[in-house]
Amino acid sequence: MGSILVLGGAGYIGSHTVWELVESGADVVVIDNLETGFRAAVHPEAKFYEGDIRNRDFLDSVFKKERIDGVIHFAANSQVGESMIKPLKYYNNNLCGTETLLESMVSHGIQKIVFSSTAATYGEPETIPIHETDRTVPTNCYGETKLSMEKMFKWTANAYDLRYVSLRYFNACGAHPNGKIGEAHNPETHLIPLILQVPNGKREYISIFGNDYNTKDGTCVRDYIHVNDLAQAHILAMKYLQEGKESNIFNLGNGVGFTVKEVLETARKVTGHPIPAKEEPRRSGDPSTLIASSDKAKEILGWKPEFDNLETIVSTAWNWHRNHPNGYDVQ
Repeated sequence: MGSILVLGGAGYIGSHTVWELVESGADVVVIDNLETGFRAAVHPEAKFYEGDIRNRDFLDSVFKKERIDGVIHFAANSQVGESMIKPLKYYNNNLCGTETLLESMVSHGIQKIVFSSTAATYGEPETIPIHETDRTVPTNCYGETKLSMEKMFKWTANAYDLRYVSLRYFNACGAHPNGKIGEAHNPETHLIPLILQVPNGKREYISIFGNDYNTKDGTCVRDYIHVNDLAQAHILAMKYLQEGKESNIFNLGNGVGFTVKEVLETARKVTGHPIPAKEEPRRSGDPSTLIASSDKAKEILGWKPEFDNLETIVSTAWNWHRNHPNGYDVQ
């Protein structure tokens, strides 16, 4: 069997997936343009190519050099707020990049792709928990481009000998238990690392946006999934395709939501720091509750999340951030 090509394999979820793939004995090739990824995050035993998936000649050269069996696709811009003020950047990288990738894959006869999608494809949920059959009406440009990428896979698979799995999920969090890789975004927008910036001396307090939602303590409820569990789901999805099974879409989630205040209290417990919080008005576009049902992934892929305890998730994140306060930057 050939190698697994991981696009965006120097990014947060990509690097954890690469690490788990290599540790499982797979041959792994990584492509990343290092726009938001870090060379230091890539497992030393993975073969690394720096380049952009919008460059057809570059992609063709990698497909010619390497014997690729399947592709796991993380390469995308992924900030909701930025997507609303720079939509064309998101269409260019996410959509044009994927179109170039698929052209190259079809040309080289590569037939399997696992796609890192998002639960932002659903928009405002009609029901909780969200199921794969629910309507998809994205409320931001990022979610719209990811949904468009899914449709591109669907119609390309319909026309060519290609099969895909799309994985939709919410809040990736935590860090590898080995402490060698973790989350490093600039700017940081995710709740857990933002909270942990307070005990790390990077900010004075954490803002809580809205305390009057229809939830148990008035703050937003979100579905947090440990990054290693996400990595395992991508690996299981590739195995599913390698077994010759049909294209499919799966949600990934804990199925249990935690409020912002619950996450904050857990972080206080884990770090032993008071972590002051400041209550601020709601942010526009923040739904009160987002929880995904992952029954289908558990049943069909055999996915079993191991890190479904919030304290464990926050502990792995704190272990990383405490020892790497500047991320991969050694300064």
